[in-house]
Amino acid sequence: MRVCGLVLTVAAVLAAGAARAEWRATERVETYTITGQSGIELYRSIGERGPKIGMGRVIAYTDFKLTWRRDYQPRRGNCTLASAKPNLVITYRLPKPSQTLPPQTRQSWETFIAGVTAHERVHGEFIVEMVRKIEAVSVGLSAENDPKCQKVRQKLQEHLGALSQEQRRRGREFDREEMSDGGNVHRLVLALVNG
Repeated sequence: MRVCGLVLTVAAVLAAGAARAEWRATERVETYTITGQSGIELYRSIGERGPKIGMGRVIAYTDFKLTWRRDYQPRRGNCTLASAKPNLVITYRLPKPSQTLPPQTRQSWETFIAGVTAHERVHGEFIVEMVRKIEAVSVGLSAENDPKCQKVRQKLQEHLGALSQEQRRRGREFDREEMSDGGNVHRLVLALVNG
């Protein structure tokens, strides 16, 4: 009998894990057009045409749209969030030359854009990790004396704010490290500009 109980418990845990793991983020790449035939010309064009974030322009940017299907279940005057299924779309905005590049510039460009893309995908990973944390804290969240499921929604919002701030902090720290003197993105820019 103990073996049966263990098997059922393990099966329940695996089923719950599978239910949470069934979603996948959708990734999209959007490009903006830049011009130039040399590395410095391409970089200047990025400065003129790159995505505008805050007060300035950036080389590339990762954004996301997140929606949820949540099943709030009132039970005996209480409320439990029984399931939360995310729909996550991550969009990477990257530069793309408008013309065929000369061979030497093309080689420098390919190295540059591969590195920038890898950098942006780390931001994408941070977003996916945040969504998985939201999912983990959401499913099973409950509130007593909450027949209209208002309190449980408020409790969820408190968690969402903290997890969102953590994701932003991680992104800022990563950018600061990568873009500092000698950082990976800094080296990519220098290699492109210096050919």
